[in-house]
Formats: sequence, C-alpha cells, structure tokens
Amino acid sequence: MKRLIVHQDAEEELWESVAFYEKRVKGLGLAFEAEIRRSFQMIRRQPELYAFHKRTPLQRFVVERFPFVIFYRDCPDHISIVAVANAKRRPGYWRSRQTD
Repeated sequence: MKRLIVHQDAEEELWESVAFYEKRVKGLGLAFEAEIRRSFQMIRRQPELYAFHKRTPLQRFVVERFPFVIFYRDCPDHISIVAVANAKRRPGYWRSRQTD
C-alpha cells in the first residue's frame, strides 16, 4: 500500500470536526475519527476505485456515517489527502490545495 500524506489543513479539518462532534455528544467525535481513519484505509487499499471530482485531478471518497467527503490525489509513490470536507458547508473551499 502507498503511504498516506495528509495536508496540514485537512488534518486541522479532521480535528476541528472531532471536537465539534465530541462537544455535541460524548463519544461521537471519537466515532467520527474512527470513521475517517477507516475511510483513509479504504482509499489506501484501492485508490483507483473512487470517482474523480468534476474537472479536477482529485478523487473523492464519500464518508458513510457522516456528511463528509475526502478529496485526495493518487500520486505514483503516495496518496495525498487534500481535504476532509463537510459536504454541507462551503463547497469548493479546498480547491486552492489541488496543487499543494
């Protein structure tokens, strides 16, 4: 499996969302984190499986239990996680990260 590199902003999105869910319901933030980590592993196992996002070089993985989409780039020697994005907020805010 390829190594996974998580963009700093995507990492911050992850932890902000963990804190948000944990504040709402004890244990929900940890469940969210576990679901995202599971999603990362699914992407690592079969990065070619998921659809490209519109006219971008990024692919997208729709998280099952939470309204989030993981945008990533499948590079020759690694997978770059560009965003852990809430699907209901600020569409496309992460687009500037496509070339990072």
